[in-house]
Amino acid sequence: MTDQEQERDHDLGRSRDGDRGRDEDGGGEWGARGRRRGQGELEAQVLSALRAAPGPETAAWVRAYLGGTLAYTTVMTILTRLHAKRVVTRERVGRSFLWTAAADEAGLAAHRMRRVLDGETDREAVLMSFVSGLSARDEELLRALLNDAHDGEPGSRTEDRDGREN
Repeated sequence: MTDQEQERDHDLGRSRDGDRGRDEDGGGEWGARGRRRGQGELEAQVLSALRAAPGPETAAWVRAYLGGTLAYTTVMTILTRLHAKRVVTRERVGRSFLWTAAADEAGLAAHRMRRVLDGETDREAVLMSFVSGLSARDEELLRALLNDAHDGEPGSRTEDRDGREN
């Protein structure tokens, strides 16, 4: 398939097999091996590809780096969502964008955790439930990180009672 045909199919919302809204591997939200993709798995893969890139890259480059099995529209949707989350940046070049990773996988996971917490009305109950479910090792790690933050280490912040940063 030529680049021109691929662009036409992208504009029509079709993948190579002509099926609307499904990945070229026939997987849609399912992977090529028939297993359902985990939440955020494609975002992590796209972000990882951009972090491995020698510089800013196009969506077509990301698609090829990931093996070319995803529909171009799928890659564009993921990049757009990552941009909305401020995890990637983009620069317009002609009619397309060059994309760059602005965060790593840990930053993406932290963003997801903050969104879940922000969506709840009882933050204390959510945090209490989260902490009570941690392993002893993770609890120790979290305690050490919080102590470092309170000691004025880089990245620490203080907040008022309503959770607003001071």
